[in-house]
Amino acid sequence: MLKIDNIHTYYGHIHALKGISLEVEQGEIISLIGANGAGKSTTLLSISGLEKPRTGTITFNGEDLTKLSPEKIVNLGITQAPEGRRIFPNLTILENLELGAFLRNDKKQIKKDIEFMYGLFPILGQRRNQLGGTLSGGEQQMLTISRALMMEPKLLLLDEPSLGLAPIIVQQIFDIIKKMNDEYNITVFLVEQNANQALKISDRGYVLQNGVITLTDTGENLLKNDEVRRAYLGV
Repeated sequence: MLKIDNIHTYYGHIHALKGISLEVEQGEIISLIGANGAGKSTTLLSISGLEKPRTGTITFNGEDLTKLSPEKIVNLGITQAPEGRRIFPNLTILENLELGAFLRNDKKQIKKDIEFMYGLFPILGQRRNQLGGTLSGGEQQMLTISRALMMEPKLLLLDEPSLGLAPIIVQQIFDIIKKMNDEYNITVFLVEQNANQALKISDRGYVLQNGVITLTDTGENLLKNDEVRRAYLGV
């Protein structure tokens, strides 16, 4: 579904991604793990078209993304739930979800999908008229994921969904990600510092260090890898 081939992305003179290559197959959960500053978010921004690689290619179902604008990339079916949540704080939960479907015109299905989100995250349904800015961090993360899903994505990009959340909420978020994949066949590319939780639910994972992919394997095998255990699992 997604193929990144030898991309180099820069911020001015800073060489953030140094020739990384990876693939995501339809129906998979793929994790990209690494320390702060490794280039994880830059990878997602490169896919989304918000940071254009200087060289290399990114293709989605055979179409070259590197020449497309971010809005055209969204139209192809790639949606990102950004780091830091970035909901609309002065709008209600319902209004945030409606904005997530701003490219759609199937009003009846949009209403059904909003009810589906309330089923996926019941707390959002209970507080549908509450302003987004008054929600807890975990509730805002649920809203961020739901808003992204309202675009009916073929590929969902998740950037640090567990960042700053209490452990019990982190577990809920990862359970929902796994449920989305298992029950609704949503393909997920997950960027995450919480390597333990991410790899537990992933089909495969990639380790990114200083803009370079240094290791790739199944999620299960990476959890057992001594290097990963020392660097990212605190073992």
